[in-house]
Amino acid sequence: MNEDFTRNLRLLCSYYKSIAEVCRRLDINRPQFNRYLSGRYKPSAGTLRQFCEFFGVEEHEIMLPHSQFARLIQVRPRARTETADARPEAPHLAQLGARSVSGLERYLGYYFEYYLSMAQPGQLLRTLVCLERRGEQVYYQRTERMEAHPGEPPCHNRYLGMAHFLTDRIFMVDYESLNSHEITQTILFPSFKNRISRLTGLKLGVSDSSERMPCCARVLFEYLGPEVDVRKALSLCGIYPLDAPEIDASILSAVRNDIAEHEWHFRARH
Repeated sequence: MNEDFTRNLRLLCSYYKSIAEVCRRLDINRPQFNRYLSGRYKPSAGTLRQFCEFFGVEEHEIMLPHSQFARLIQVRPRARTETADARPEAPHLAQLGARSVSGLERYLGYYFEYYLSMAQPGQLLRTLVCLERRGEQVYYQRTERMEAHPGEPPCHNRYLGMAHFLTDRIFMVDYESLNSHEITQTILFPSFKNRISRLTGLKLGVSDSSERMPCCARVLFEYLGPEVDVRKALSLCGIYPLDAPEIDASILSAVRNDIAEHEWHFRARH
């Protein structure tokens, strides 16, 4: 690979905090990216297009002589910075992630999530949730398994989100990734025991129906462990009647959406 390309690539990377940040944003393996920076390997046509789209330059420009390319970048500052934290929310999310990632380390892994269905009143919904760390942020995926019609294969709704641990509370915000028609927020109590078993809190969202009614429900997370058989765990997810023998009475009690006379707000319960 020509030396100008590698120098141009290093120049573009210099406008970011670190090479690690560039690799994370590009979703590329760090050792592989280092090979491109060193000039030992030439990126494929697809990878080169990905680099150019990310840095905001044209493919022919990144191959220019380095002195000419450097002048080009100097007179086009927005091209080099619009991808790097140009979004106003980016520094705030980064700050929250840096504050909370260490507090969430012990909560990484898989959970069954339980709450009374917003779309099918009187039924209990069990979903599978996975929390994992990527860099300085904890992300999670929440998967619903729903049977549309008897005899037909089940469909899956996948929610993607970010989790934060702030002053003894776990905050989770996600969106429905297939149709992008819903955002939900969950706030959980942490566990102060040595061994994590269950987490409880509240979930706010809308019913997955034509009504799209905003709803709030008590929720319970049941810890499964750092690794599970995902296929088998998903086979246990879905809608359950309240008297289903597979559901513990203690879970039903924890997610029941009642309110006492002395309570002025709908509150989470330990």
